[in-house]
Amino acid sequence: MPNARGGFSSKLGFVAAAAGSAVGLGNIWQFPYIAGENGGAAFLLVYVLWIFLIGLPIMLAEIAVGRRTLANPYGAYHQLGGKSWALVGLFGILCGVMILSFYNVVSGWAFGYFVQIVKGDIFNETNFSSYFSSYVADFEDNLVYSIIFMFITAFVVYKGIQKGIEGTAKILMPTLFFILIALIIYGFTLPNAIDGVEFYLLPDFSLINGATIYSALGQAFFSLSLGMGALITYGSYIGKDDNLLSSASLVTVTDTLVAFLAGLMIFPLVFSQGQSPSEGPGLVFVALLGVFKTMPLFVGKLVGGGFFLLLCFAALTSTISLLEVPVSYLIDQKKWSRLKAVSTMAIVIFLIGLPSMLGHGAIDMFTNFTFYEGGNKSFMDVVEDLFFVISLPLGGFLLSIFIAYKWKVENLSKEIAKGNDTYVGSWKEKYFNFMIVYVCPLVLGIMFVLTVLSKFFDIHIF
Repeated sequence: MPNARGGFSSKLGFVAAAAGSAVGLGNIWQFPYIAGENGGAAFLLVYVLWIFLIGLPIMLAEIAVGRRTLANPYGAYHQLGGKSWALVGLFGILCGVMILSFYNVVSGWAFGYFVQIVKGDIFNETNFSSYFSSYVADFEDNLVYSIIFMFITAFVVYKGIQKGIEGTAKILMPTLFFILIALIIYGFTLPNAIDGVEFYLLPDFSLINGATIYSALGQAFFSLSLGMGALITYGSYIGKDDNLLSSASLVTVTDTLVAFLAGLMIFPLVFSQGQSPSEGPGLVFVALLGVFKTMPLFVGKLVGGGFFLLLCFAALTSTISLLEVPVSYLIDQKKWSRLKAVSTMAIVIFLIGLPSMLGHGAIDMFTNFTFYEGGNKSFMDVVEDLFFVISLPLGGFLLSIFIAYKWKVENLSKEIAKGNDTYVGSWKEKYFNFMIVYVCPLVLGIMFVLTVLSKFFDIHIF
């Protein structure tokens, strides 16, 4: 263990937990529908490029900062940069809290769909779009499923780093891969499945444009759970002799592989029934239900239930890391016990998420929370825009500025070199230093500005 706060028992334990943090609804739900809207294989190529150009350097930097300080994001920035920079860490913790507040609601939807599919009731529906709208507006069901999901998350985090987070990740991640592979194999047996494979794997380069590049960058950054301090927190639990570069690379490859396999699972299913791959956010909760319904009832329950169980597992690995961030802050800075920190934050975050739960038809004030010329946004939309879509690129931008001009890349290299004797002076060091100092601030700064223009001023450059 790296310190008295506890730590991962092995490199495998860290990789499983950190990959679980990165793997979430963004991989299984968001990635396929965004890929479907942006040309399939063309989007996939650009996405993978951004993952390794921007995602891996920022991930490596976050983990290194965490291990160097053995602290939560606030404590890490405070140690290395003083009180002013500590506010960046505090902002990251706030983002994690707010993201979990609505993420838990969406996780409850996935859990509820899993239950409905296993029961078979959902297959009596004729309009899955209307069903989804009425389902997310049903406060009572959402309340029950979200409470269950938050309780499971809190219980795992309460059990600690090795017994809770690491132990759970070692079970959930292999299970997640098993379900993915099983669903992919089944999908390949369906008529017209090859059309989905071609759409996903044979790129049409004419479809690569500014919008594709921008969307792929956003998905790559969000997919890895960067910019909010989760990997600083997990990095603080790594041993001093562990090879950070190989660990960060394994996490990045695992996360990317899950996203890739999710597309390989979904598009053959969608094309087998002649569905459009560009269904948007409804691709999972609406379009796939139509696919499952066409199957014999038992098969539909098995395949559909397996898919939404997969979605639940992916969500749980992320909610665990999101809760651990504020919990580690309270334990480190306020000296709270883990039980007090976990129970308090779980209750507070759940309460913060109630307006998001009520903002899909249950209460109009939260459903139509803001109005603008192009329409209106729910409370959840606003929280997602502020603390996820806009704030995470800002967090990544500030991290790269912090390392480049405050902590200095020389100190970053020294930390990475612990457990990797050949790092200093290698081409890898030169590459990552160049990306952190020049490329990441530029790209993430542009991404932040474009996102603010899009979300707040309805100005779309692409």
